[in-house]
Amino acid sequence: MDRQKFEQSCAIKFCVKLGESATVTYEKLQRAYGEHSLSRAQVFRWHKSFLEGREQLEDKPRAGRPSTSKTDDNVERVWSLLRSDRRLTLRMMRSELNLNRFTVHQILTQDLDMRKVCVEMVPKNLTTEQKASRRDVCLDLLDGLEREPEFFSRVITGDESWILEYDPETKRPSREWHTTNSPRPKKERMSTSKIKSMLICFFDSNGIVHKKFVPPGQTVNQTFYREVLKRFRKREASVRPGTERTWMLHHDNAPCHTAVSINECLAERNIPLVHQPPYSPDLSPCDFFLFLRLKTHLKGRRFGTLDNIQKSVNDELKGIPVEAFQHCYEQW
Repeated sequence: MDRQKFEQSCAIKFCVKLGESATVTYEKLQRAYGEHSLSRAQVFRWHKSFLEGREQLEDKPRAGRPSTSKTDDNVERVWSLLRSDRRLTLRMMRSELNLNRFTVHQILTQDLDMRKVCVEMVPKNLTTEQKASRRDVCLDLLDGLEREPEFFSRVITGDESWILEYDPETKRPSREWHTTNSPRPKKERMSTSKIKSMLICFFDSNGIVHKKFVPPGQTVNQTFYREVLKRFRKREASVRPGTERTWMLHHDNAPCHTAVSINECLAERNIPLVHQPPYSPDLSPCDFFLFLRLKTHLKGRRFGTLDNIQKSVNDELKGIPVEAFQHCYEQW
């Protein structure tokens, strides 16, 4: 106990002996000590204790932590505990370290400059070999750009994706501006439609080169994909004349894309392949640009039939300007 607090406890006991009330005692301490006097609650607590026969003038010894527990030693204890398990809650750390919750929170946020974050969901955690493959592919692409600044302008990329008859809006696109007093808008939770059509699309930095909707019930296997490539090659020759021997194909590592028969088909026609790192949608223009943009514009709309789905997809694809494709390739 510090000296001023000890002196005031003596004064409170003296006033109790004189028969002074707790209010009068508090007023006298206020006049004597000013801003350094004990709080009203403390004075009333001490006054009651002395009335009940307490003789001790100092605080009773308390077990456990000291009143000031935010020390360098406790900061190190919190950090050591976190290194063993970063999912510990404040309550668990408080119980383990015998510190109060506020102290643990202060150490975490102020001394250690930490915050609790949710795990980020990714399609797949890459293995060491897959990370090495991703690095090698990226280095090859960068090397191609250094040797030939127009390298990507010769690349045609393609992939397939499902287009749903109804894909409900997520929270973000359905946000609206409202005043602070207006009620929050509500929206019925909807599920995706079972009616869907698969789109196969190829494009370059100048726009769509070839697209095809997979017939209902048809599986995209190596046999079907080989026929798609044949039609795509004819289409490419007509919409991009003069590029038959200069363009390169880029697609992902789906089984129908990497089958032996597909590689043989590409080799027979002297079509070079731009490799795609495993599980890397951020390096696939179809994933981070075309299908993302297309599905965002189609969300929340009902089409009813496969014909309406395909007509809407065709309209959306025609509405994408050339500048958007060029910007996509710049991002890539």
